[in-house]
Amino acid sequence: MGRVALVTGGSRGIGAAISVALKAAGHTVAASYAGNDEAAAKFTAETGIKTYKWDVADYEASKAGIAQVEADLGPVEIVVANAGITRDAPFHKMTPEQWKAVIDTNLTGVFNTIHPVWPGMRERKFGRIVVISSINGQKGQFAQVNYAATKAGDLGIVKSLAQEGARAGITANAVCPGYIGTDMVMAVPEKVREGIIAQIPAGRLGEPEEIARCVAFLVADDAGFINGSTISANGAQFFV
Repeated sequence: MGRVALVTGGSRGIGAAISVALKAAGHTVAASYAGNDEAAAKFTAETGIKTYKWDVADYEASKAGIAQVEADLGPVEIVVANAGITRDAPFHKMTPEQWKAVIDTNLTGVFNTIHPVWPGMRERKFGRIVVISSINGQKGQFAQVNYAATKAGDLGIVKSLAQEGARAGITANAVCPGYIGTDMVMAVPEKVREGIIAQIPAGRLGEPEEIARCVAFLVADDAGFINGSTISANGAQFFV
């Protein structure tokens, strides 16, 4: 059954792959983005998926953006909270500004994305929420205290929402990607990338489409008994 799906950070990288996969599954997809107008326009031209611009770190902007999506497409029944940023630095060099920017987007941004649609999901007795966390939220990472903290916090959000939403037919799950062959990862120096791959037992980077398939499974009507769970998609690099 096709539903209206919102994917934050949905016009590039893993988010773009998720948007495309959900459209292929028969859903009507809205992809939000923060600032790259050119990339968003190109994505819409290539896929036919509508894009909407707002900053997930801003609650009022998120609420207004989601209201526009619902006015255009109908009630949002699927939310994929994918938008995220990094501001990496060793902890002794990390600034309060670097800490706050990542917290505001990666953690508070998840609240800002889900909170406006939660009442409608409860009233309709259906909802599918997927939060894109990270392997580094599970195991930590050097120079990513801020990022790891937010991605670990995202898992707490999912587990709590699962308990609150279960009786209303709402599921909340997480996907923790390992290292994926996005533009960001492919842009690092080759030697650094080779070092990353050497830590992955599968011997390769993941593909954005592999994460997208996890999401497409979790948001399906048939996945209603999977709730509060985390799928680790990391090529056997880390186990929980």
